[in-house]
Amino acid sequence: GRGGAGFPTGKKWATVAANAASSDLAPTVVVNAAEGEPGTFGDRTLIRRNPYRVLEGALIAAHAIGARAIAVVTKEQYAAELELLTDAAQELVATGVTGDVEIDVVGGAGHYLLGEETGLLEAAAGRLPFPRVAPPYRHGTVEVGDPSGGASRLELAGDGGTAPPTLVNNAETFAHVPQIVQHGPDWFRQHGTADSPGTSLFTISGDTRRGGVAEFALGTPVRQIIEELGGGITDAEVAFVMSGVGSGVLLPHQLDLPATYEDLSAAGSGLGTGGFMVFSTDTDPIAVAHGVSRFLSIESCGQCSPCKEGGLEVAAALDVLRDGQADDDVLERLVPLVHTLSDEARCDLGPQHERIVSSFLEQFPDATRAHVVDHASTEPVLVAPIVDIDDEGRVTLDEDHRTKQPDWEHGDDWNGQTPADRHDVAVTIQ
Repeated sequence: GRGGAGFPTGKKWATVAANAASSDLAPTVVVNAAEGEPGTFGDRTLIRRNPYRVLEGALIAAHAIGARAIAVVTKEQYAAELELLTDAAQELVATGVTGDVEIDVVGGAGHYLLGEETGLLEAAAGRLPFPRVAPPYRHGTVEVGDPSGGASRLELAGDGGTAPPTLVNNAETFAHVPQIVQHGPDWFRQHGTADSPGTSLFTISGDTRRGGVAEFALGTPVRQIIEELGGGITDAEVAFVMSGVGSGVLLPHQLDLPATYEDLSAAGSGLGTGGFMVFSTDTDPIAVAHGVSRFLSIESCGQCSPCKEGGLEVAAALDVLRDGQADDDVLERLVPLVHTLSDEARCDLGPQHERIVSSFLEQFPDATRAHVVDHASTEPVLVAPIVDIDDEGRVTLDEDHRTKQPDWEHGDDWNGQTPADRHDVAVTIQ
C-alpha cells in the first residue's frame, strides 16, 4: 500500500475478507483521503487530476471483499477535493456502474489524526478522530455494543463476533488497483524492486528551487528525486532530509539510497508517504526538531498521557534549546523524556515523535551543544501540512497551525485541557 507503512495490500484485503465471513454484517471499504502529513501532497494532487481512478479502485475492492458500502473520508476544509469526489461519486452512481454498492463522501475535522486508520473510522461515524484500540480489520465503521463516543469502549470484532471489519486504504493505493486489474501484476512489477514494487507519488518541498509532486518508480535514488522534481537545493548544500514527521532524518551521504520501504527503513529512516522535506545548511536542525515536536504534541489527542503531556514537555524543552536559553540540565531531562513518548501508545503518533526527535538529537550533537554552550538562538521553523503547490512550484504551508493550541482550538492562549478532556473521551489504555 501507499499509506505510509507499506503494508501488503493483498494481505490486508484477504484478512478483511476472512474476518467478514464470521460477521453478521457486510464489511465496508474506506478510502483514506485525509492527507495531512507534513511534506506530502500526493493524494490531493491525484484527486484533483482524476478522482475516478480512486473510486474505481475502491469499487473493485468492494467487489473483492463483498462490501456494500464505500466511505470516502477527507478533510472538511479540502473544499475542492470534497466537491470533486462528491461529483465523481454521484456520476458513477447515476451510470449504474456501482451496482448495489453505496458511496458516501465524508468531510471530517481537519486534524492530523484524521489520517490514522481508526481515527478515520471515528470521523466516518461523525465523531472527532480519536484513535481506537481495535484495528479496522477487527472493528469497522458500524458500531456494535456500547454506543458511547469513547474510542476505547468500542467492541472488538473477531471470529464469531458480530461487528463487521473494514478495509482502509489510502487514495493512492486504490488508484493503482484499476491498472493492476487491467494489465496484471507482472506489468505493475516491471517497475520498482522485489519488496517495493511499482511506482509511487513523491512530493518535494523545503529549501529546493521548487516544490512539486510526480510519479517515480520505487527504487529511484532519493537524490535523483530531489534533483529532478525539486531542481536541487537553493544556494547552499543539503544538510538533511525528512520523510514526513514519523521517522529518522536522512543525511547527505544517505541520499543515494533507493527510495524503497526496505532501504530507507534499514537506514533508520522511512519512505512514509513519499514526502521529502529538504533542508539546507542554512537551516538550524534544532529549530526544525522543535517545529516537528510542536506539531506532533499539538496534534496528539490526549488519550495517552505520555504522548500528550510528555510531548508538550519535549516541545517546550526544544523551544528553550532553540532559543539559546537551555543549560545542561535541560538536555539531561530531555533525552530520557523523549524515550517515554511511546509508552502505552494506542496509535503511532507517540512512537513517531520519539523516533524523529531522537534522530535529531543523535545526528546533530554539535548543533545541540552550540545552543547550550554558545547560547545560539535561531528563529522558529513552521512544520505543518502543505496547503497548496502552485504551477510555479511555490509551496504554501498551513500558517493557521501557528495559532493551534493543544486542545485543537485556535487562539493565543491554551486552557490547559486536551481534546480528550474537552470531549470526555475515556483515556484508559486497554
